[in-house]
Parts: sequence; C-alpha cells; structure tokens
Amino acid sequence: QVQLVESGGGLVQAGGSLRLSCAASGRTFSSYIMAWFRQAPGKEREFVAAITWSGSSTYYADSVKGRFTISRDNAKNTVYLQMNSLKPEDTAVYYCAARLNYFSVYASSYNYWGQGTQVTVSS
Repeated sequence: QVQLVESGGGLVQAGGSLRLSCAASGRTFSSYIMAWFRQAPGKEREFVAAITWSGSSTYYADSVKGRFTISRDNAKNTVYLQMNSLKPEDTAVYYCAARLNYFSVYASSYNYWGQGTQVTVSS
C-alpha cells in the first residue's frame, strides 16, 4: 500500500517556475514507478512525466519535454516535478501516481494516487 501527498502548487506568471513534491508512505516506495499527471477543467487526465524505480529512466509528454524535469529521492520517499518556462496551458490540477513493474502513460493503469495540487499560470 502506498499513500501519496502532493505539495508545491500555486499561482505563477507565465515564464516562471514551480517545483512540485510528492511524499509517499510505505516501505516499498523504491519499487514503484512514479508519475505525474494533470487535469485541466473539462479535459481528461493526461500524462506529464514518469520515472523508473532507480531513477535511471525518465519519460515526458511532448508538451513538457525540455521544460519539466522529474526526479526522485528514494531515501526521502519523495518524487519531484521541476516545472520551468511555465505557460498558461500548463494550468491544471497535478496528480502524483504510482504503479509497479513497468512504465505506462495510461492513468487507468496506476494503482495509487494523491489528492492533487493546483497549478495556475497567469498570462
């Protein structure tokens, strides 16, 4: 069982930066693939980024590639999403998610979810 709690969201101007954190409980955190998804009003939840259990491999949606960086600290049971050069279209609720075995871009394949943190980018 894994419990996830996101933090770090807020209001930022276009071009600014935010760093989201996702704190996980559970002794087997290092076994999980961790991902960030986001959901804007009226839209489906979409994949943003993912990182393997060792941190050796990362995956990004094309829309955030080169601007966002996912990382993890297994000693602290925490995964991060550094977001730079933010755009108004990045406005959404950002969710942390976890699953075992292999990477996936499909939200339905993730077993554990946080409650979400709001990110608002003003133009």
